[in-house]
Amino acid sequence: MGVRLNEDRQLVAMIREGIRKKEGYCPCRFERSEDTLCVCKEFREQMADPNFEGYCHCRLYYKTPGAATLEEIPQEQ
Repeated sequence: MGVRLNEDRQLVAMIREGIRKKEGYCPCRFERSEDTLCVCKEFREQMADPNFEGYCHCRLYYKTPGAATLEEIPQEQ
């Protein structure tokens, strides 16, 4: 249980490059605000729901049911 990276390494590399180019903001969103800094507000709220299962907006992270915290999010490898 927890949060993991998408299993598609090519997609992960592409999304991480987009985050780097947008200086830490979600590459899938036009707006640049606290809410769109990766890990975005939308996914933080989804992680708070113990029953939520699924991907974040840009599909970088996947959460399985159960407790998840920001500390569980995989770091760059």
